[in-house]
Amino acid sequence: MNQGRKHTEKIIDNLYKQVKEKIGRKPRTYRHIARKNYLKIAKKRRPRQKQRRNAIKKQLQYIKRNLSHIKKLIKVGATLSNLSKRQYKMLLVVSEIYRQQLWLYENNLKSIENRIVSLEQPHIRPIIRGKAGKTVEFGAKLSASYFSGYVFLDHISWNNFNESTDLKIQVESFKNYTGCYPLAVHVDKI
Repeated sequence: MNQGRKHTEKIIDNLYKQVKEKIGRKPRTYRHIARKNYLKIAKKRRPRQKQRRNAIKKQLQYIKRNLSHIKKLIKVGATLSNLSKRQYKMLLVVSEIYRQQLWLYENNLKSIENRIVSLEQPHIRPIIRGKAGKTVEFGAKLSASYFSGYVFLDHISWNNFNESTDLKIQVESFKNYTGCYPLAVHVDKI
């Protein structure tokens, strides 16, 4: 949320340049105070749940204020067409993150379906692996087959899926396009 807050501040700066003469003073964003509040909790090794919840509430308030400033600047005459494609995408992503985080905060929950975990790549989903060192992995999960020096991508998904449900289908599809069953199938215990 802190990164989202920073992006909204840059968007406010950009939109303010367009309507500087009409409104005079730039809208207050409290960016220095917001950063201090963020660092106060981010530097702690294991913040208590109440401290984390208060920090989330503050960041939500900062983002809400910034989004309302953006709406006001648009009403005064600023146009979103002057934003870069990246800034426009960030505005949409930050709005969705705000909606998701507000819902989680109000309902006192920790997960929501299709939760955005990366501003730069909002389509990425965390995959819980339970491995030593890192319990969560990010990125696409795929199943592939190899034949005569070529690698075929059988299944790719940004969401978690169980490979064992696809195994029989993949072996049969391999037979369909090669004419024979594979010499070996490499899988883990599942």
